[in-house]
Amino acid sequence: MPGDGPDHRHTVKRMFTTFYGVLVQAAAWLTEQQVTHVAMEATGIYSMPVYHALVEHGDFEDVLVCNAGHVRNVPGRTTDLSDAEWLAHLLECGLIRGSFIPPAEITAAREVIRYRRTLTESRTSELQRLGTVLQDAGIKVDSVASTITTVSVRAMVEALIEG
Repeated sequence: MPGDGPDHRHTVKRMFTTFYGVLVQAAAWLTEQQVTHVAMEATGIYSMPVYHALVEHGDFEDVLVCNAGHVRNVPGRTTDLSDAEWLAHLLECGLIRGSFIPPAEITAAREVIRYRRTLTESRTSELQRLGTVLQDAGIKVDSVASTITTVSVRAMVEALIEG
C-alpha cells in the first residue's frame, strides 16, 4: 500500500489457513484494506478454493491466478511471504496476467464431459476384460458374434452364469 516505507510503500503481511471459512475472512480483510487487485500463484487444484473465496466474497476489480513458471522469482531461498511481495510488485508494474479460468457453466460442462469419458473408458476396459476371460475359458465369442456387446453374446454370458 502507499506509505512511508521503501519505494514509498507500506507492506502488511498476514497469513490465513486455507479452510473455506478462513478464506472468506481473508477476502473480507483484503477488502477492508482497500485492496483492488489480487494476484496469486497457481498451485494446481489447491489454488482454486482460494480463488473462489476471493471472487465470491471479496470486492476486487481483478483476481489473477498466475502461472508459477511466469512469475518465478530469483532461484534460492524464498518463502511464501517473499513470493507474495514479489507477486504484488509484478502486479503493480503490470508485468503479470492471470491464467484463463472458464466461467462456471463451461467448467461444469467440462466436468460432465470428462466424467462421461471416464465412464466410457471404464466400460470399454470391462468389456475387454470380459472378452479376455471368455477367451481364456475357450469360449470363442468373436467367431459367432460381431462384437462382445451384442444382445446374443449377453444372453450367452448370462446363460453361462446361470449354469
